[in-house]
Amino acid sequence: MKNYYKQTGILLIGGSAGSIHVLLKMLPNLDKELSFPIIIVLHRKAGSESILEELLRAYTNLPVIEAYDKLKIHHSCIYLAPPDYHLLFEDKEHVIMDLSEKVNYSRPSIDVTFRSAAYIFKTGTTALLLSGANNDGVEGMRSVIRYGGTILLQDPDTAEVNYMPKQVLLGMQVHEILRPEDMASFINQLNSKQ
Repeated sequence: MKNYYKQTGILLIGGSAGSIHVLLKMLPNLDKELSFPIIIVLHRKAGSESILEELLRAYTNLPVIEAYDKLKIHHSCIYLAPPDYHLLFEDKEHVIMDLSEKVNYSRPSIDVTFRSAAYIFKTGTTALLLSGANNDGVEGMRSVIRYGGTILLQDPDTAEVNYMPKQVLLGMQVHEILRPEDMASFINQLNSKQ
């Protein structure tokens, strides 16, 4: 690990088209005990019955919980932003749901969650952006950098839809570019419980 990595207080994962299969490759190999929570923000259609929570749960030993307003978050748990709500942080222990307008045509928006986390967790924020077809996440990654956090990117050559990761590379210096098969081991190295 390079010396610019700080102790991770929160891991954010954002993605859109083509990102679910990346998660299914990564999740089974995550450590069972992590020193930080994981927040996943995927573009999801409002009002559609989703089996996403159950699907992710089947691929990991970590608890997977669809977030709700005022939920207290814990290390070693995965939280999924619900459809049609932005997920923000009230403080380092609680998330809140927001119904304000869509950002980049999306609610939940990756940008909204990443910006909120960066403001609260500062240098303890680590953000990973996966495959996707729009700009959502790019401004959020800028916020993470602005507050001293760490940004990670799926290698665009491995992305089913590489527009989103390529947009980040156009304007930012990324700390690490990761292939899906390397993501879990990298995340496990961020774990201060080792």
